[in-house]
Amino acid sequence: MMDVNEIRRYLPHRYPFLLVDRVVDLKLNESIVAYKNVTVNEPFFNGHFPDHPVMPGVLIIEAMAQAAGVLGFKTMDKTPEDGSIYYFVGADNTRFKRPVVPGDRLQLEAEIITERRGIWKFACKATVDGELACSATILCADRKL
Repeated sequence: MMDVNEIRRYLPHRYPFLLVDRVVDLKLNESIVAYKNVTVNEPFFNGHFPDHPVMPGVLIIEAMAQAAGVLGFKTMDKTPEDGSIYYFVGADNTRFKRPVVPGDRLQLEAEIITERRGIWKFACKATVDGELACSATILCADRKL
């Protein structure tokens, strides 16, 4: 289990762009389960949409990529402080199945598919109460700062 203080050691993101609140399961070289508590106070809800708040799909994808980033960094035993950064470089087969709204707890899951020359491929999904909200194959690249 990782709390937000430990997560901040592995992700360079900060408010309002840190989208992983807690890691509840992590198997090195394999998988991660984390979550994001979605609150009405999120800054993006001011404009998306004021009378019908819905979490933007690109931020759901970003949250999945951040969870995958934690898994990658922990697996490599690296941190941004070591001079390494993990870039989100692609998403394939992305599908949205339900809106994510204030009050939802967005569960983020990522499994390593492959890693070649610093390019990692992850099978990711985001769920709310066991219901699929989004799925995607996400690519990340480990690079020097």
